[in-house]
Amino acid sequence: MIGKLTSAVVRAFLVALLLVIPALLLPEVGTDSTQFALLVAMLAALLVFFEYNSAYPSYLEFRYAPPYNRMRFAAVLATVFGLTMAFRNGSSPSQMTDICASLTTIIGHALDFPYSPVRLLLLTMTDSGAAGVVPQARVAAGTAYFLSIVLIFGFTMVVRMLNWPTRNGAFNVWINLPLFDPTAGGDVVARLQKDARVNVVLGFLLPFLVPALIKALGAYVDLGAMENSQTLIWTVSIWAFVPASMMMRGVALARIAEMIEQKRRRAYAAAEAEQGLQTA
Repeated sequence: MIGKLTSAVVRAFLVALLLVIPALLLPEVGTDSTQFALLVAMLAALLVFFEYNSAYPSYLEFRYAPPYNRMRFAAVLATVFGLTMAFRNGSSPSQMTDICASLTTIIGHALDFPYSPVRLLLLTMTDSGAAGVVPQARVAAGTAYFLSIVLIFGFTMVVRMLNWPTRNGAFNVWINLPLFDPTAGGDVVARLQKDARVNVVLGFLLPFLVPALIKALGAYVDLGAMENSQTLIWTVSIWAFVPASMMMRGVALARIAEMIEQKRRRAYAAAEAEQGLQTA
């Protein structure tokens, strides 16, 4: 009981810390923005606390299958903290901010090539009259997209090489997938495989589709707000990590479907062997 409570408190604190990093460290953030960030952080911390302190999950998937959620959190934290330090370098330079600024600039320019999601996002800003924010946007988008790719490949390696999720013990499908309804109809394996394919395809396409959607809705989208570093950091983080989370979920669902199929085959083989022994 105490261990669960402590774990929930620590996770809630880390989530709150993540949400307030730009508001507390960026120099141009106003008092109102800081107070709003603190309010959002408190609400998110409460949600995380109640989720992890409850006996059964209500909305968070793969709660008992580390390091799925830990990897996602670590990637977003690295992105937000790294970009915050990089943008802080102009007003409050230090050795850490200088290192972050150099690394993020290199990554941003490396991923800004023709037809890349980063280039498409930058072209959208240029066409929408927000060309002044392009240098910062290049750094932010390139870094966020790079870390999202690292997240996807890292999780895929964990699945294939470290035998996730069974490496940590028995895996309960229904507890780790609280939003998945096994009674909705159809074969469970087929539904999981379909959901996996949909998540992977959408996760791959969204970074390309979002800039096109912004351009199509250009009259209704004010990209001038990206001049605010805090807004830019959270916007590109969402743009990069929502698709990455979808691809991770697709890989995870495909793995679960594979596990269920293997268990079925073993059960069928055992039943056939038992039937053969009884016949003999």
